Amino acid sequence: MVANRSVPPSHLLPQVFYEDVAAALNWLTSTLGFSEYYRFKLPDGTLHGAMIYLGEAWVMLKSPGRTSTSPNKLGHSTQSLMIFVENVDAHREQSRSGGAVILEELFDTEYGERQYTVQDPQGHPWTFATHIRDVSPDAWGAIPAATRDC
Repeated sequence: MVANRSVPPSHLLPQVFYEDVAAALNWLTSTLGFSEYYRFKLPDGTLHGAMIYLGEAWVMLKSPGRTSTSPNKLGHSTQSLMIFVENVDAHREQSRSGGAVILEELFDTEYGERQYTVQDPQGHPWTFATHIRDVSPDAWGAIPAATRDC
């Protein structure tokens, strides 16, 4: 595999679309604690995209195109992202103090996560979580593919 310093080495790179990439970049870094890796502009100088990260989670922010738009323009969201952080309680406090709209308060899941969800100013939901215990999928009702009758 060829290394590429412009793209993180993970196997998944979500692209999240914003009507105003500059405002989104500012909010995500100042409120949710992401760091900017780089940004790129259109020939007219408009910010078209930015690569951000939080820990090992990488996300590409982009301006909408012919086949994509933001939740605010669409009227609802079509996906959400879950980002794992070291201390979800501290992260929630940072988000709250930064003015984030909390959609779902902190809670412990049956599958071993402590998590909460915020909504960014353009309508995207972001869930942040910390692993709090190891739970087998079948212990909370999931049916592993290897044991399922087809």
